[in-house]
Amino acid sequence: MNARIREILGNYAGDHPGTRAHLARLLLHGRLAGTGRLLILPVDQGFEHGPARSFAPNPPAYDPRYHAALAIKAGCSAYAAPLGFLEAVADDCAGELPLILKCNSHELLVGEEPDPLSAQTASVGDALRLGCVAVGFTIYPGSAHSQAMYEQARDLIEEAKSVGLATVLWSYPRGSHLSKDGETALDVVAYAAQIAAQLGAHVIKVKLPTAHLEQPAAAKVYEQQGIPRASLAERVRHVVQSAFAGRRIVVFSGGPRSDPATLLDEVRAIREGGGSGSIIGRNSFQRPEEEALRLLGKVADIYA
Repeated sequence: MNARIREILGNYAGDHPGTRAHLARLLLHGRLAGTGRLLILPVDQGFEHGPARSFAPNPPAYDPRYHAALAIKAGCSAYAAPLGFLEAVADDCAGELPLILKCNSHELLVGEEPDPLSAQTASVGDALRLGCVAVGFTIYPGSAHSQAMYEQARDLIEEAKSVGLATVLWSYPRGSHLSKDGETALDVVAYAAQIAAQLGAHVIKVKLPTAHLEQPAAAKVYEQQGIPRASLAERVRHVVQSAFAGRRIVVFSGGPRSDPATLLDEVRAIREGGGSGSIIGRNSFQRPEEEALRLLGKVADIYA
């Protein structure tokens, strides 16, 4: 425990002591312990994208134990996954690795829905049984079903807080009310971070924002107020500002597998913009283990 971690926990002063203790576990684990930043391994793509698309590039990744071992070897802050994957590894890594139970998912066998709505596939009770520090949930601001998702998320967050668990919201704008470019537009991503914060999330996960502005009314304000958005670091800073002036933990998605130089440049921009870290899935587990460990090590070095 140090002054930086106490400062972060102080931003959640109204929460259950158990919740703050679990946040401290996240912030005090792994290579980034005590820095105030997080490096989380998420592996929910098997349900979301199917096993071959997710794991064929690196066949050992079909085995749930591979991911937990990778997170431990890399010194990750936590490992996030759906119920089945966590049930397969919880006994093996109890006490060695903070776990986050992803409580909803959707599949693509019905095709890409313009207005997605995920199914709840796990519960707070499951998270307690497995010794998790937090539950995770995805919302899609901009979807025609967003109101239902907000209500589901609020119920889950209320229950999690009542038993002292932390909550992580994946806040991914998507739906028929947004253009494809709008899903990562600066104004939209900042709005998504604000929505997650207002729903009571402790940790907010969003995608990296582009300089595009989607909403005409918002675009006028951005122009009138001269909100900086030319560089990625400036855009990250604005998204963090939108989550209660940086009083909420905001981490950024690693996205689809890309070349290491691009990923590391993005990590530098997140650090410079005041982001709290990264959740890196496909850019790690779709690479051979040694390559993944080297890359995650470089990410941790940048944040540290």
